[in-house]
Amino acid sequence: MRDFVYHGSDGCQLHATALGQGPGIVLLHGGGPDRYSLLPLARLLADDFSVVLPDVRGYGRSVCTDPDRHHWAQYTDDVEALLGHLGWHRAVVGGTGLGGTVTLRAAAACPDSIRAAVVISMEDIEDDAAKEAESAMLDAFAVRVNQRGIDAAWEPILPMLAPVIGALVRDAIPRSHPASIAAACAIGRDRAFTQVTELASITVPTLVIAGADARHPAALASEAARILPHGHLADVSLSASLETAVDLAEALAPAIRDFLITHR
Repeated sequence: MRDFVYHGSDGCQLHATALGQGPGIVLLHGGGPDRYSLLPLARLLADDFSVVLPDVRGYGRSVCTDPDRHHWAQYTDDVEALLGHLGWHRAVVGGTGLGGTVTLRAAAACPDSIRAAVVISMEDIEDDAAKEAESAMLDAFAVRVNQRGIDAAWEPILPMLAPVIGALVRDAIPRSHPASIAAACAIGRDRAFTQVTELASITVPTLVIAGADARHPAALASEAARILPHGHLADVSLSASLETAVDLAEALAPAIRDFLITHR
């Protein structure tokens, strides 16, 4: 296992961990955790794949305190920058929550660079009213971070999320930079997709694993898998019984491994 640094298109210093050998896969964590949330999963895949775990811009050691540099196009550029740094011309990209949304955006923008996609606990694609509410929620979150710290900011939100997400967020808080976390909330002012039918433009094979709470609705995952031209709905999900990163890895690794072997 090795840690390394690469740079976004704007020069932002970004951090990642690599392990394993074989065909390349990038796994992006969700909004709140950092790369270490996916380390147990990476270890289960590392016998057959080269797995790279970046800290998404704003999280962990990939500090970015400028709100204007937190938008979906920049996150997609960061994926391209990582693939370029690694010299990977075609790779699998996957992620949980926010990382899954980045994956979908990257698959839409860079189909020649991405061989297949894995979307775990797919984030909701909100209508206008719900998106406005999400933006207001994230703005309030940023205020709480700046005034009272990251722990206090998460306090009213974690009970609404799947248990494993709460555990991963809590684990990452000591490694998080408050001003960077607050700046990352600006993503709420941008829209990754306005409606689920936009996913029809994504042509790469995509494994969709359903979430287990209102922000990661299982029904949306099923609909997305139908709309994606080469979508596959996994027969496992982010169930409420999962509580740790190891639980997550052990539950999801077999389905992900089978999908990845099929799409080497």
